[in-house]
Amino acid sequence: MKKDIFTTETLVITSFMIALSVVLSKLVSVNISFLRIGFGFLPIAVLAILYGPVAAAVGYGLADIIGAFLFPTGTFFPGFTVSAVLTGLIFGFVLYNKEVTIIRALTASALVCLFVNLLLNTYWLTFLLGKGFTVLLASRAVKEIVAIPVMALLTVAVDRYVLRHVKSRAVMN
Repeated sequence: MKKDIFTTETLVITSFMIALSVVLSKLVSVNISFLRIGFGFLPIAVLAILYGPVAAAVGYGLADIIGAFLFPTGTFFPGFTVSAVLTGLIFGFVLYNKEVTIIRALTASALVCLFVNLLLNTYWLTFLLGKGFTVLLASRAVKEIVAIPVMALLTVAVDRYVLRHVKSRAVMN
């Protein structure tokens, strides 16, 4: 079931998800001691489930760029935009046109947390902070391991309790 991503409806939904991702990434997060978990990935997971890897990758890339300019926290670094695009691609390849099970959500979350967030983003941080890769890696590893099940559960919950209702209403119309 391939959807045309250039309809008015998909462009509006994609734009809304990009804006929501910016808000959730920059303004809404849970801070527990040393752990900060953001929710900007959720609208991108929605794009991945609904429209696939290209829409999710473009959406998260744009959200990263827009968020960096609207809410600057230091110098803009394009490496993090690459990470955002890869995150969208991973979610899209794992979740698009498939039932969103806990195993699939865990797979997508683990790939994003371990390869993109932990390895690639740590590599980008070595350029920005001037610290060694292993020092940064050790301090970031626990957060990413804890984030895997949280991301997976939130992704499944959004699919089950939000998207299924949206999809069923779209079928009725």
